Amino acid sequence: MKVIAVTATDEIELYFQPPFDWQRMLRFFGGRSSAGVEAVENGIYFRTIEWLGDSGLLSVRLDLQRPCLIARIEGEASRHLAALVPKLLRLFDLHTDPAAIAQAFSQDLWLSRLVEQAPGLRIPGAWSGFELVVRTIVGQQVSVKAATTITGRLVQRAGLPVVGPSHPLAGWQFPTPAALAAANLDAIGMPTKRVAALQGFARAVAEDRVVIDAVGEDRAHLDALRKGLLALPGIGPWTVEYTAMRAWRDADAWPASDLVLMQAITREHPELLKPGHQAVRSERWRPWRAYAAMHLWNEIADRVGGERGG
Repeated sequence: MKVIAVTATDEIELYFQPPFDWQRMLRFFGGRSSAGVEAVENGIYFRTIEWLGDSGLLSVRLDLQRPCLIARIEGEASRHLAALVPKLLRLFDLHTDPAAIAQAFSQDLWLSRLVEQAPGLRIPGAWSGFELVVRTIVGQQVSVKAATTITGRLVQRAGLPVVGPSHPLAGWQFPTPAALAAANLDAIGMPTKRVAALQGFARAVAEDRVVIDAVGEDRAHLDALRKGLLALPGIGPWTVEYTAMRAWRDADAWPASDLVLMQAITREHPELLKPGHQAVRSERWRPWRAYAAMHLWNEIADRVGGERGG
């Protein structure tokens, strides 16, 4: 993968293998943003960042002439731009070879059709595994829009306003685990048990009792990450698999209990009503089940306007 830094303007070019569906990635990020921390506007992804004590504003846009994204950092964090390249590559899933995925699904009539409809679909990553799990806990049993609203409240209760370059829709730093664990979350808009699960998770991360911001390099490592997260109160298999997809970049993660996925499979195969039968069907998509999930979610999002799925 070719990566070219342009240090004079604090920008870097992040190349990918086309096709690459930037608009669908922005739709996904935009609908699931951490309000006050990240935003999508005019075809550009924005978020406040903090790295080794330095803060800044990250913006990422698609180069319309070449197969690359242009990432720019304003503020003190710009000095770390080159070091942040691996994180940016994971955030936008730029390592993926779309031809390999198309080939893997080529013998499955259903998935091959979905790949043909969205050949450049990638899996949006996460800047922070901690932030992703927080957003996921908040989103339990509420709409995507409601989860965004509540996350924005959390940010203003426990986060810090940015000092330096910012965007009108991204002017806060996401709360640290310790800050969120200690925050007063009364009347935040979540049930008491969910607040307890959220702050219990934050406390576990703050006390280094669970590893969350990691990238699984092999199956044993991924299994250990899953086990540690699943052991926490209020964390179920769906949250673990969703985190594995987006934060740990496990290409074979499969959130089997996802209602939208289950409905999609039943719609295509009415005979597969039981979860066990659906699990057997998903075996055909190994070792790319996370991309199968993304394509199924995307089909629903295309049909209903972008909010459902993932």
